[in-house]
Amino acid sequence: MNSFQQLQEAEKALLPIFSGIDATVKQNLKKVLEAFRHHRVGAHHFAGVSGYGHDDLGRETLDKVFALAVGAETAAVRVQFVSGTHAIACALFGVLRPGDEMLSVAGAPYDTLEEVIGIRGKNQGSLLDFGVNYRELALTSEGKIDWQALAHGVSDRTRLVSIQRSCGYSWRSSLSIAEIEKIVYLVKQQNPHTVCFVDNCYGEFIEDREPTAVGADLMAGSLIKNPGGTIVTAGGYVAGRAELVEAAACRLTAPGIGSAGGATFDQNRLLFQGLFLAPQMVGEAMKGNHLTAYVFDKLGYPVNPLPMAPRRDVIQAIKLGSPEKLIAFCRAIQQHSPIGSYLEPVPDEMPGYESQVVMAGGTFIEGSTLEFSADGPLREPYVVFCQGGTHWSHVAIALESAIEAIGPA
Repeated sequence: MNSFQQLQEAEKALLPIFSGIDATVKQNLKKVLEAFRHHRVGAHHFAGVSGYGHDDLGRETLDKVFALAVGAETAAVRVQFVSGTHAIACALFGVLRPGDEMLSVAGAPYDTLEEVIGIRGKNQGSLLDFGVNYRELALTSEGKIDWQALAHGVSDRTRLVSIQRSCGYSWRSSLSIAEIEKIVYLVKQQNPHTVCFVDNCYGEFIEDREPTAVGADLMAGSLIKNPGGTIVTAGGYVAGRAELVEAAACRLTAPGIGSAGGATFDQNRLLFQGLFLAPQMVGEAMKGNHLTAYVFDKLGYPVNPLPMAPRRDVIQAIKLGSPEKLIAFCRAIQQHSPIGSYLEPVPDEMPGYESQVVMAGGTFIEGSTLEFSADGPLREPYVVFCQGGTHWSHVAIALESAIEAIGPA
């Protein structure tokens, strides 16, 4: 059976799952439309301001729309956030003070947060440099949350619990909303004053609720991932309890300015439209993930999540087993990308990452991971992480080439 026939077979098998994804897209889009309608969004909200960014009606309204759509008290949606990591860092530095403890409950954090925390790198102004203590609860041998350890893991000194929703560059399962709700419940049972913070990158609009709708105090993410709908050119967000969002905004700008500053220039229309498109784009990415998992599982490669398993983010991992296959896979994806198809991905150092990374990212927005991309660190067991996809047909076309490039396991 050739690669085209394999994909045809996969598409037929996955039709019932695609129908379920479409239902979730409709639920999430309905919430977004209700938020737009409630806050009476009109063309006048597209006008931007310059300079200090005071009295930006579009930005202020977008914050309200975004907060309502994700079930948060308030939000700060800003093009000034450089990345999801930057938004997360602002949230952490906004909440934590010297002597506080930060507890990671889903094992080790994503690579780019290691230097923010201070696990790697010295004298850069990390949390550890400022006297914030860090502790993490290991995952079980099956890569799951250790619920028993968590039930007794929070102390009086634990100011913030960090919940990384996505698997990152690990082989664990990403977290469902139900699991996040359970984590929040267990934490609050032990210390009601502990802030439950969620790194929500890659997870927005996957399910019909967000972490702030199930008790999380604060969450953060990137606008060139899910909530930007593939068209927002830069930025990130924090959302949750009003005082915590403002504390994070004060780290983005300055104390006394907080969320009141930051010009959006001519970006407001894209920010609104990206939020409108986000549920549909996330749905297409999930379909592409199911397709990727199904095909490479049939070829004998370990995949995470499994082909028919519910999606918890827009990431599909494939354990390729060798650096040669990892590089060949990424090159095949790059060759079938709309931008830079003539480029050849090579492993290299990347800011914030410990290992060399090979990346296929032929996207209209640089670094966008709601558009179809693939990357992985050059370390055993040589896992490629596929993300996004504006439509699953594009994913299918690129996968045909990837199948030919690496063959069966």
